[in-house]
Amino acid sequence: MRHAFALFPTAVGTCAIVWSQRGIAAVRLQDKDEAATGARVRRRWPEALRELPPAGVDLAVRDMTRLLAGEPVDLGRITLDMAGVPEFDRRVYEIARTIAPGETLTYGEVAGRLGDPGAARAVGQALGQNPFAIVVPCHRVLAAGGKSGGFSARGGVTTKLRMLSIERARTSGAPTLFDAHGGLPLVASR
Repeated sequence: MRHAFALFPTAVGTCAIVWSQRGIAAVRLQDKDEAATGARVRRRWPEALRELPPAGVDLAVRDMTRLLAGEPVDLGRITLDMAGVPEFDRRVYEIARTIAPGETLTYGEVAGRLGDPGAARAVGQALGQNPFAIVVPCHRVLAAGGKSGGFSARGGVTTKLRMLSIERARTSGAPTLFDAHGGLPLVASR
């Protein structure tokens, strides 16, 4: 299967999108810089060429960019190429994709929706392997009690909190995690 990729600027840095004929194969948040982001894509898909995105991919890029600029955009229409993604992870990603911008769930709540309330740790592991950052909004899944939990992208929890801040996220029944201007987190639990 042939893959291609493009880099695109967002409010959280230059991101990469990789696609195939089946859909979006990956979205990567910025590494240390644009060159490192492109190099990371090429390590995973050495045959991938950097190209201008076709219309459907370009629309996905525009929607992700708008979301990361603070617009409440629904990315549910983006088709993902889940070849090679384990079944459990697919189910976790499907649930994560139902979390609207500005909303959050806990790892335990996602596990409950899977019908396996004891699988919170496995949910966290699946989200830690998420190849579709932004489109599968793993940043919207928190640890118990509204704590941030982990985040595998560059910048770790700081990047997760920044993305949640942009979306003006609230935890279930709790006050917002961020100041009124979407600035620094008021609560940065680990």
